[in-house]
Amino acid sequence: MHVSRLSFGASSLGGVFHAIRVDEGIETVHIALDGGINFIDVSPAYGETLAETNLGLALRGVRRDRYHLATKIGSYSEARGDYDYSGERTRRSIEASLKRLGVDFIDLIQCHDIEFADHEVLLRETLPTLAALKAEGIVRHIGITGLPLNVFAKVIERAAPGIVETILSFCHFELNDTSLEARLPYFKQRGIGVINASPTGMGLLTERGVPAWHPASPEIVVACQRAAQHCRARGGDITQLAVQFACSHADIATTLVGTALPENMRRNLAYLKTPIEQTLLAEVREILSPIQNCNFTRGRPEHRDPLLMPAVAA
Repeated sequence: MHVSRLSFGASSLGGVFHAIRVDEGIETVHIALDGGINFIDVSPAYGETLAETNLGLALRGVRRDRYHLATKIGSYSEARGDYDYSGERTRRSIEASLKRLGVDFIDLIQCHDIEFADHEVLLRETLPTLAALKAEGIVRHIGITGLPLNVFAKVIERAAPGIVETILSFCHFELNDTSLEARLPYFKQRGIGVINASPTGMGLLTERGVPAWHPASPEIVVACQRAAQHCRARGGDITQLAVQFACSHADIATTLVGTALPENMRRNLAYLKTPIEQTLLAEVREILSPIQNCNFTRGRPEHRDPLLMPAVAA
């Protein structure tokens, strides 16, 4: 797949961050497509199928060759702890996604949040089922997603050669955390495409700040707020800087941005047409240096990354 540098993360269409108006969400998708975005990522977990349903409405009448469509299996409700990577549930999930999205095939099917999976099931059932669906033409490519960085190699090293074609990582290539960068040569050597998500760290690098559920430590939150304040004082926009930076690495195929608001999507598209302010970038990264690569993790205990905490108070 040849994908746009910026892509559309449709979790927002499920009301994951705030309540949405469906008509605005549909307009946002059309603005993204008309603005040159050709890759859309969604999941049945987002809004517990609402995001797929709303995206299906938005894609009605849109030529199928205008976009690459990615969805996921395995994670169905983080709030309810509904994770099921069995072969039978995988096949049923894809059949349901096809109906909600109104398409005949999925360009990229991803095992969602594999830090919550029993990797024996993933290797024995999930990936072989996806390979069979690929042979049937129902899906075209196969990937894996997760927050901890260590989970990717754990699966790739044990899976059949070539079966994992993409990884989706989030919150690990952004202004305050570039830990994904050290892993990029590994993926490049194996011909695995890299999708980057959450360029603002799920709200860390925004004027609005983080939602109450955000897992970052207070030190990380405070440092990011300080960087946002500095940008504002210098007449800049922390979100613009964050998106520009996240889209700057040549070995990252695409970066997902999520919004259900038309004006926000217009701004995201405009960010990439504006040169990054190098002086402001250097100043912000200096402010964030005490928390650089300080992280948060989750999942089954055996899949969690080691935590890196600030060496000094941020």
